[in-house]
Amino acid sequence: MAFNYKTTAFSASGLAQEAMKKPSLYTSYAIAFVLLAAAMTALVFFVIYPNEFRLQSMVTSRCGSRPSSSSLSSFVEPVTPEPDLRLLIGILSLPDSYERRHLVRDVYALQPDVANARIDVRFVFCNLTKEEQRVLVAMEIMLYDDIIILDCAENMDNGKTYTYFSSLPKILDGGGRPYDYVMKADDDTYFRLQLLAESLRKLPREDMYYGLITPCLNWRTRDHYMSGMGYILSWDLVEWIATAETPRNHQVGPEDKVMGTWLREARRGKNEINMEPVMYDYLEGEPRTCYRHELVPDTVGVHMLKNNWRWATALKYFNATVGLKPSNLYHTS
Repeated sequence: MAFNYKTTAFSASGLAQEAMKKPSLYTSYAIAFVLLAAAMTALVFFVIYPNEFRLQSMVTSRCGSRPSSSSLSSFVEPVTPEPDLRLLIGILSLPDSYERRHLVRDVYALQPDVANARIDVRFVFCNLTKEEQRVLVAMEIMLYDDIIILDCAENMDNGKTYTYFSSLPKILDGGGRPYDYVMKADDDTYFRLQLLAESLRKLPREDMYYGLITPCLNWRTRDHYMSGMGYILSWDLVEWIATAETPRNHQVGPEDKVMGTWLREARRGKNEINMEPVMYDYLEGEPRTCYRHELVPDTVGVHMLKNNWRWATALKYFNATVGLKPSNLYHTS
């Protein structure tokens, strides 16, 4: 078949007449090829790049109008609101207390997240002194990243609590106030994080000293203090401890009582919050007192869980294992 190509100036009527002519075989092949190429291109974009295809369709579907917020929701990362409560719980431990740390770690990990709050639980002890500690503690850090090692010799009442509080502003120096409150807690105390957070939300964020006042029978005496089971300071008091002479010059003695002395002598911690009777010691064998009694439903913190039996008893009372699912792999009855 021969094709005759001419360079001819067509009039409007001529163009119309040409359009009415039956297309040649070559033209049909060309049109079919173009349509096939377009279909293959659309298929590639639709199958391999579905999100891009969907985004393009949203942008062009309404003649240039802005896509609705619901259409864009799948492309926008959700914004996490700033927590209205930030609490650091420092649990004083010993490098060799591996079993207790694992138990306490599980206890807090199984508690539900507290809405709109950041609560960080960290284990705190002094310098490592054994080669086995350097290996086993390093493994804990790699797995859980929840340990603070202070630059001090291990002790109970010879300045460890001072080193903990006074080191935090430097350790956590990232600009601004990292926490609203800081707690020092014993590793035989169980805190229920939801109730703890709710008890803190409406309290002062400055000059606050929170815990179980001792002695509880006559707590208005001049020399009272918060029990070492677990007490909380507002961040401004933590910063004060890091720079003031009073705590630096008086570190030796029962750490909870020493803390009360610092604050009293400096006339700080005026916002005292006494959490009796929802913070208390576990009752077993000893006489019942204002700071030692039976487990109660609205407990914020219970102390003196010195062995696994006491821990198990308290955890059972507070339904800590209620989420255990049935399985053929185990039975616990």
